[in-house]
Amino acid sequence: MRAYIYDDIPGDQRLPHDSGSSISESTLQQLGVIYKRIPIEGDHKNKEWEKDIDVFAKERGYKNRDQITVTPAGLGDAYETKIKSFFDEHLHEDEEIRYILDGSGYFDIRGEGATYNDRWIRIALDKGDLIVLPAGIYHRFTVDSANTITALRLFQDEPKWTPYSRADKETDERPARATYLDQVKSAVGLTA
Repeated sequence: MRAYIYDDIPGDQRLPHDSGSSISESTLQQLGVIYKRIPIEGDHKNKEWEKDIDVFAKERGYKNRDQITVTPAGLGDAYETKIKSFFDEHLHEDEEIRYILDGSGYFDIRGEGATYNDRWIRIALDKGDLIVLPAGIYHRFTVDSANTITALRLFQDEPKWTPYSRADKETDERPARATYLDQVKSAVGLTA
């Protein structure tokens, strides 16, 4: 995992867009992001990593899981449209948990607070990286230029993935957004 300020230079979303300004794991934690490295030796299909995921899932109350693979071959003609839809800025009312089984990609999150207010922070992930994005955080996702990623998705209840686009003015009023902002303000020592 590597995190940095997104350079905001127009161009292919799959490029690194690295501004050269690194973001620490502790800054991600203040923004409510959880990161964990669970190495995968060789092929992810050997499932040696699964015991560690099971422990993590139990600790966080995740009961269900599925797997998603995003590749041009797998999605066919819909590939470009699909990755553009993942890149729409949105939030969820539940945590978003991804464990990268193969390939690589980027999660971009919106910074909060004086230093990073509303700036994009890019989190580069590859095989063996696990990330938890809190409910209510604005974010987006894209594969990188390799155009392939396979991820395990974990859910506390029945699998669901409902994005609420920031383009919809009601999204800022969702309870998950208010709760998230209160948690971030508390984490950085501001009045909620």
